[in-house]
Amino acid sequence: MEGLSVGSVLLTGCDGGLGLGLLKGLLEQPSPPQHLFAACLDPQGKVGRVLGPVPKPSCLLADVTDPNSIKEAVGKVREEVGSAGLNLLINNASTTRRSTLTTETAENMTLVYTTNTIGPLQTSQAFLPLLKEAAEAEGQREMSCSRAAIVNISSILGSIEAAEAWEERQDICYRCSKAALNMLTKCLALEYGGSGILCVSVDPGCVTPPLGRGMGPVTVEESVRGVLRLLAQLSATSNGTFWDWRGQSLPW
Repeated sequence: MEGLSVGSVLLTGCDGGLGLGLLKGLLEQPSPPQHLFAACLDPQGKVGRVLGPVPKPSCLLADVTDPNSIKEAVGKVREEVGSAGLNLLINNASTTRRSTLTTETAENMTLVYTTNTIGPLQTSQAFLPLLKEAAEAEGQREMSCSRAAIVNISSILGSIEAAEAWEERQDICYRCSKAALNMLTKCLALEYGGSGILCVSVDPGCVTPPLGRGMGPVTVEESVRGVLRLLAQLSATSNGTFWDWRGQSLPW
């Protein structure tokens, strides 16, 4: 696997599934991050049990829907990285509620949008100073995930043009939240790109849940390998774009 070499990474949504898989994948890179921060709701849960004693990431109690929790996480990260800043922020925390256009509710829409769209917005805003410091510390180096980047874990279900798998799962709240997240990625790219911060959306595929449940065609391991390979290849021309785990460009 082509390695992703990056000094510091903060990954949200590490309590299980893809987030935990990405955490393990980062630790298994040829050159693991010097600073790896696992933002999760239960630091004593799967993150601590599955990863073992060494090497171990710093576990942060970070609820992306709670500004105070995010602010506290920023302080903890700054204590460790100092003036080097944060190189890579991966907004992975996500939730969904199964629904159809007939059964969708305002409650579902609010809950899912708060986690999937507002959460990444608040987290990106809060960590911007650290990302800028990382971009500046790298000087004239080209934009990349090794310099400074925000990666929003999105979904092909958020593609307005593709509108995939409608018959299989409508999930209005999830689709709308991911479409909004993609728009946020574009906005971040326009605003932060001038500071040397690369911003992209990535679809990790329909990941099969642990223990074989579900019908997803992509295993967590396959998705993680593909996502990390993609992140290692992104450059300035990738800013404000939408990709899948196979390295293929996706339509907005």
